[in-house]
Order: sequence, then C-alpha cells, then structure tokens
Amino acid sequence: MDLRPYIRDIPDFPKPGIIFKDITPLLADPQAFGYVVSHLAQRYAGRGLSRILGVESRGFVFGAALARDLRLPFIPARKPGKLPYKTIAESYDLEYGQAALEIHQDALKAGDKVLILDDLMATGGTLEACCKLVERLGGQVLEVAAIIELAFLNGRAKLGARPFYSMIVYE
Repeated sequence: MDLRPYIRDIPDFPKPGIIFKDITPLLADPQAFGYVVSHLAQRYAGRGLSRILGVESRGFVFGAALARDLRLPFIPARKPGKLPYKTIAESYDLEYGQAALEIHQDALKAGDKVLILDDLMATGGTLEACCKLVERLGGQVLEVAAIIELAFLNGRAKLGARPFYSMIVYE
C-alpha cells in the first residue's frame, strides 16, 4: 500500500522553514493505519523481541498497537516530568532545538531485546536518545523503526551500527 497520500505537509510548523510531516490523515483512515500496524507485526513476529518502546507522542500510537498485536510489553519514552515513577533521562538535539526523553528505570531488564518505534526519523537525535536509554538499562536495541524517514537529514548516521527500518523514505 502506498502510504504517501496519507502524509500531509504542513509548512512552517513548528517554526519557519520546517515542513512538518503530518500523519493524522493516516491515523484517520482505518485501512491505512491497519496496514501500518499489520506490516510491522509481520516484520517483527518471531524475531525474539522482549519489548516495544514508543516515542512520545505519535510513536505511542503505533507502538502500543504493535505491542498489543505481538503481545509484548510497551515502554513509553516521554518528555521530562510526565512519568510518575523513578526515571532515567537522555538529552538530545532536534533539527529545531533541544529536548530530553525519560523512561522508567524499571522499564526493561538487562538482556531485553527492544524495538524502538517512532512516526518519523529526522536528524536522528530522538531515536539515538532512546537507544541510549535502552542500552543504559542493559537492553539490546534489536532495531529502530520509523514510519517516515527524512533521509536528506542523514539521521541514520546517529544510530551508528544499530539496524534501522522505515516504511516511507523522503530523499
């Protein structure tokens, strides 16, 4: 299924010069959304995953649905101050500023094999921070995935040798 018709460009959001890739049309179409989750479930079934980490906030939508389909625990990676228990944090640079993410310190166990999932890979900072969080707790990043990749921003470079997968690539 070609998912590009379900991705809307929003110019100058969240600031001038940025073209935001809006996935809400994809989420609004049950067939397109279902296709994404089913495709990912087929890709990751039987690969030995222990957990799925979804990145706030759009990564939650895909990650939680995928975790349910694969019957795996879901880990939310959230902005600072949003999780109620003890956390570990990792700061990172965005294409338009700085931010940080946190996960609960008991979100995974050493040796867990984790899929990190977000809606979009831009400069790679967000996904790199998630990898570092998983690895700091002794987990192994089995793969990093995004629905959309902005390849022209070279975000894959920040992941080093960690495997990466995307469904839609904008060159």
